[in-house]
Amino acid sequence: MMNKNIMKQAQQLQQRIAKAQEELGSLKVEGTVGGGVVTAVVSGDQKVQSIKIDPEVVNPDDVEMLEDLVLAAINEGLERSREAASQHLSKATGGLNIPGLT
Repeated sequence: MMNKNIMKQAQQLQQRIAKAQEELGSLKVEGTVGGGVVTAVVSGDQKVQSIKIDPEVVNPDDVEMLEDLVLAAINEGLERSREAASQHLSKATGGLNIPGLT
């Protein structure tokens, strides 16, 4: 009897995890740098959705600075996405730390 109960709980946990992972695709976070001159929007499954660049920061004589700002915004967005995904999945697992989920 106990084995059936454990199996049922494991299946329910697996279903909650699958649903939470699916929901991550619609979760959106932003990484913003330079006081908002560059913003990267990243989904909860770590896919960059969009990049917004304030035209005032575009300087043909200093492309390297713009590249650095874009990289920084993307990296911040990815970090925020990983944090949000971890929190979202933690709710689904009831706080259990399951390796490989995030």
